[in-house]
Amino acid sequence: MGFRCAFLGCGPRSRGHVQAYEQISRGYPVACCDLDCERLQAYGDAFGIAARYTDLDEMLEREKPDLVHVVTPPTLRVELMTRLAEAQVPGVIVEKPICIGADDYKALRKLAQTSPTKFAVNHQLRHHPRVLDLLEHVRQGHIGEVRFLDASAMLPMSGQGVHVLDLIFAFASYPQVETVFGASSGYDDINGTHPSPRTAESLITFRDGIRAALQAGAGAPIHDRNAPIWGHKRIAVYGTHGSVEWWMQGWAKCLPDGSLEKGSHSYAEQDLLGQAGLTNAMFDWLEDNDKPCPTNLATSLDEWLVILAGYLSTVEARPVDLPFDPPDDLLEHFKAFVGAA
Repeated sequence: MGFRCAFLGCGPRSRGHVQAYEQISRGYPVACCDLDCERLQAYGDAFGIAARYTDLDEMLEREKPDLVHVVTPPTLRVELMTRLAEAQVPGVIVEKPICIGADDYKALRKLAQTSPTKFAVNHQLRHHPRVLDLLEHVRQGHIGEVRFLDASAMLPMSGQGVHVLDLIFAFASYPQVETVFGASSGYDDINGTHPSPRTAESLITFRDGIRAALQAGAGAPIHDRNAPIWGHKRIAVYGTHGSVEWWMQGWAKCLPDGSLEKGSHSYAEQDLLGQAGLTNAMFDWLEDNDKPCPTNLATSLDEWLVILAGYLSTVEARPVDLPFDPPDDLLEHFKAFVGAA
């Protein structure tokens, strides 16, 4: 029958996680869990999940899932991930953003180093079929050596900036970061669970010489004036002999001979397949320790450290060398700096 899969959190975003199982043959939903009984019952009815729980520990004890999808506010990450690790759940996919500040970053860094549970962050963009095609195009050297990446999102950093930052790391082939020079302003905390600068920009220099520009929030480029605010994620990758570009409605390849290939796609269709692809990547990892999911917890925390470096760079008006040990109260320092504390 395959892997037994459970869902912790039955809100709107969780529906994207479970709908992907229409495209998956190696695992199947066995249980769902939510403190809101009405939402729990509606979710179970919609997706044919009979086992429904309001108590996480009870679900884990009775169902013994191989994989748990955690789709809850980021303010609960450390507590829930620790409980899942203590219950020895083999695999966990955690919705982004993985953190909200520096104190939870440190707690999860320790968990990543000590827990046998395999955690991955839900950056499903990394597995969109179109993104995979462009990644392979770059890896095969069709644009030469990657030199610069430009990524942006109109939603703030904790909303969608983390998604395009993950694409920066993927297209740059996960090199080590050398410095981050950031500038941020304003402060929003959507629903009290997603603190983020209202607008943020960072110049990232990797140790192999690749550079990247990351922009998220107010003032980010608009790519389709008919699209909602969340419809403006984009990344462009420039090499010595060409470039590729992905945005939510389309893609382009600039080839060494100067020719241009471009097209459009349905983001909704791509996203469903991307979610299935990420879930299958977790199954690969559960079957083989030598095949870690690309968005594994350790890598995602490396990415989050870039965001924390952007906070510190803003407050201290200087480039920040990585790695660094962020103060636990860095987010509070940032809030005070921008007048939000």
